[in-house]
Amino acid sequence: MSRGQWLTRRAMIQGASGLAIAGVASGSIPGFARQATPAATPVMGMPLWQPAWANGIVYGTSSTTWQIDDEEYAALVAEQAAVVFTEDDLLWWRLKPTPDSPLDFQYADRFFDFAEANGQLVLGAHLVWDEGFGEEWTEDDLWSLDSEAASTLLYGTVEEVVTRYRGRTAGWIVVNEVIDAHESDGIRRDYPWYETIGPSFIAESFRIAREADPDATLILNEFGFETDSEWDAAADRRKNALQVLDMLLDEGAPVNAFGVQAHLSAANFAENFDADAYSQFLADLASRGVTIIISELDVLDDDLPADIAERDQAIAAATQLYLDTALQEPAVASVITFGLSDRYTWLQEDYPREDGEARRPLPFDDENLAPKPMFDALYGALEAAPRREPLWIPPRAE
Repeated sequence: MSRGQWLTRRAMIQGASGLAIAGVASGSIPGFARQATPAATPVMGMPLWQPAWANGIVYGTSSTTWQIDDEEYAALVAEQAAVVFTEDDLLWWRLKPTPDSPLDFQYADRFFDFAEANGQLVLGAHLVWDEGFGEEWTEDDLWSLDSEAASTLLYGTVEEVVTRYRGRTAGWIVVNEVIDAHESDGIRRDYPWYETIGPSFIAESFRIAREADPDATLILNEFGFETDSEWDAAADRRKNALQVLDMLLDEGAPVNAFGVQAHLSAANFAENFDADAYSQFLADLASRGVTIIISELDVLDDDLPADIAERDQAIAAATQLYLDTALQEPAVASVITFGLSDRYTWLQEDYPREDGEARRPLPFDDENLAPKPMFDALYGALEAAPRREPLWIPPRAE
């Protein structure tokens, strides 16, 4: 990704389009009942977090304050998830919308209040990323900083954010999307903090987060390990991820967990997914002593027909195969979908289908928040997973 593209990826949760969407978030948090509306009640009579928890797995979803202002959707999040991931309320377009802004915690505070009111854990994201900045940030505001100014900006923000929510956060995605399949040391160069501070920013960010919160799980989060893309081979990304993790651990960085985003592609998934190689990758991560978080699971439906039933079955099949493989690894402690309903998916905004049909990457539909075949696949995989010792204990499970 070139420096000229750094504001474009995941536009739904950042920058100008993110700010436009965020305009819906203007009210206070309504009262939320533990039970969702009838349309959101799962067909199997039990929310997803319960079969997961029966096997020591914490199931959850990403969400945001502007999404939970939709009371029907908020009820679904409250019902289904034992952990909620801060999809954008701790990104800088919310937290520090201009270079001169003081940190604004109003949205994150609301998010934490929502989770705590519903007996849910919070996974905070992302402390360090090359994206998530508001439209008032220019390239020069980041890329032209000298090392001292960049260190003060980045590390000061990390420390203040983590300190504010110390004791209220189960885990932090400390550094997000820093791995390059083509670099000899595995680290991306087209990253503002790399260019201004150097590669030490990764380990140092983990150290500062640990000093600010001695107990939270600290996570390195990354994508692209499941199938090849037009840019990278999954095997190369897996190899370099292990290399970067080894480097950090050798330097004494307190990396407790590795997040695999698991943005899947349903078309020909069974043919393209090397289950044995993926299982070995997860085992290799576990052998380093880290826990594994499936952090952003959703399923792209490119190259599938417009027919909804056919697409839904392919998405469910990919979900089932992926989780049946991944959950055999005892170190996998949590499964988090990147949203619950097609009503709120970044894929529709950033990567619309060429035929104009709505994306369907998540377990509940858009119109009625009704469970889809992907729900059944998730439920079945979580219910059938081998039992493991839990990493976290959700308050609702106590």
